[in-house]
Amino acid sequence: MNPHQKTDYQKELSAAQAEIARLQQALDEQTKDINKLIQWMQSLQQDILAVYDSATWQMGNSITGLILKLLRRPVGVTARDHINKIAAGFESWKINYFQNRRQQGLQSYTPWHDTREYALWIKQYDTLSHTELVEMQKSIAQWQYRPVISILMPLCKETLHAIQSVRRQIYPHWQLCIAYQNTLPKSLIKEISLDDRIKRISGTENQTLLNSALSIANGDFITLMGAEDQIPAHALYKIVEILNLHPETDLIYTDEDKLNQKGQRYDPYFKSDWNPDLFYSQNFIRHLAVYRRTIINHIGGFKADYPDNEDYDFALRFIERTKRIRHIPQILYHENALKKGNAKTACQALQAHFQRLKQSVKVVEAIGEQTRVIYPLPKKPPLVSLIIPTRDKLKLLRGTINGILNQTSYKNLEVIIMDNGSEESDTLNYFQQIQEDKRITVIRHAAPFNYSQLNNIGVSHANGEIIGLINNDLEIISPEWLTEMISHALRPEIGAVGAKLYYANETIQHAGVTIGLGGMAGHHFKFLARETPGYHWKPFLIQNYSVVTGACLIMRRKIFKDVGGLNEKHLKVAFNDVDLCLRLRERGYQIVWTPYAELYHLESASRGVDNTLKKYLRLRHELNYMKKRWNDTLLNDPYYNPNLTIEYEDFSLAYPPRV
Repeated sequence: MNPHQKTDYQKELSAAQAEIARLQQALDEQTKDINKLIQWMQSLQQDILAVYDSATWQMGNSITGLILKLLRRPVGVTARDHINKIAAGFESWKINYFQNRRQQGLQSYTPWHDTREYALWIKQYDTLSHTELVEMQKSIAQWQYRPVISILMPLCKETLHAIQSVRRQIYPHWQLCIAYQNTLPKSLIKEISLDDRIKRISGTENQTLLNSALSIANGDFITLMGAEDQIPAHALYKIVEILNLHPETDLIYTDEDKLNQKGQRYDPYFKSDWNPDLFYSQNFIRHLAVYRRTIINHIGGFKADYPDNEDYDFALRFIERTKRIRHIPQILYHENALKKGNAKTACQALQAHFQRLKQSVKVVEAIGEQTRVIYPLPKKPPLVSLIIPTRDKLKLLRGTINGILNQTSYKNLEVIIMDNGSEESDTLNYFQQIQEDKRITVIRHAAPFNYSQLNNIGVSHANGEIIGLINNDLEIISPEWLTEMISHALRPEIGAVGAKLYYANETIQHAGVTIGLGGMAGHHFKFLARETPGYHWKPFLIQNYSVVTGACLIMRRKIFKDVGGLNEKHLKVAFNDVDLCLRLRERGYQIVWTPYAELYHLESASRGVDNTLKKYLRLRHELNYMKKRWNDTLLNDPYYNPNLTIEYEDFSLAYPPRV
């Protein structure tokens, strides 16, 4: 092969590779769109079924049937028949689709929010007017506290946009510290010379560029910025605004998005307020993060031991010294491109953090270049008492019991079945047989259904240090589910632990609960396909939430009793798990959700729907009680961003934001 042919082949290969990459990106985008359509379709199906099961619809249907009978006219094919036919066809297609997707494995990460929709949202809600800029400048003049913020910028590539975005800041008391190796281009030298607040230093091989920049910084607070990134004009203003309202704050972080090659913003990350378990799964604070200098002086600078994760190690060492952390729910940082992750060094930095805290945990790599912390069990694992309320529905119950006894790796357990008046002979015979196993106890409580009361009675008979509230319609997926949940429940700061639950069709039923959704509470990522990365990998990350579902909830028995158990007076059926978790948080405990405890959940299969007047009135009472008891709390979930909707469970944008 002559050199010309070789060159031609290389060009053709490069062109083919570029085309494959383009097609793969297009396929990923189409897959994301299909997954969202499935979410919406399943939500619509659920809403339609709720209408059909409502007392109002059934009453109207009965009246219509009576009128047709009096008129001697046949009923014929109804709208419900058509909808049921379409739903059956959709369900069949969906099952085949998910089976094919599972064979292909985990899907590639794609931005959650549509780029075009996000651009319109920015124009409407994230574009400063001239009036707002003038008001900000007036506020600065009135502030009592005007600290200097030093921005550390390691310079690897020639760029003017990053420096220019700093020079456009409304807040004037900043310092830009640029560290570089070799020489600077003339264009950059010219830009730097225009502002005496910009300092530069040539780094050495024995010192990271970040440490070089830090050595010339004299600000009260320090932040990091990539040489190709940008910050909006009001970024530092918003930081100092918080410092004037809360001067004790040591660490502030903000939301962020990305810039494509055309300079267009996309893929926003609207973050949670401080979320320690999420931070151990993902360095979510990243940018813009502002650190108090006096604490940095105690912990030292940046370590070169963790390539690509120097900032993560730095942040981990910083939070060991303070809990005074605040989040600004606004996009105040634009990253030029997503830096390639390095899960190996992230794990090393995290492992070192726990070693300093003298906690014997194991840190491993997780999906999507993220991390997972595995907490150990004591040498003698504690007894766990699993409480299962039930009434007949033997097929469901038998599956749950079989999974607990035969498919669960954790063995030191007892099961307390709370029989709420079962009548079927097969069920009663099963209760007699199953109690031959010394781990099983059946307690009969033939009273009107009161989920809270049934569980409270079950806990009063429990012998375990750990208790579990378990629905009778669960199927085990991962044998380690209980081990994983107990390992978190034993952590002193944790009040309750939730699991990742799926519908039978492999879509998510429960991946954490947000309060305020739909006026009360809602499940994250409901109906999302099991293999979908979701919103910044959150369906695959251990994290804190305000609430986890009581369908599969593990906690320490002492804490359950200390907070008074479930509210059996006001919350007999609904929202008792929400109330329990909020009372735990009120006592200072954290709620944690783990994706490593996976089960199927046939939601409310044994209880049915609220389609009678009595059930409706009971539900209204429970809603009213929750709103009265938790009114202010329901308005602001710290683990959910106010720029995201509370109308739906899909992390879509809020119109308008609640900031």
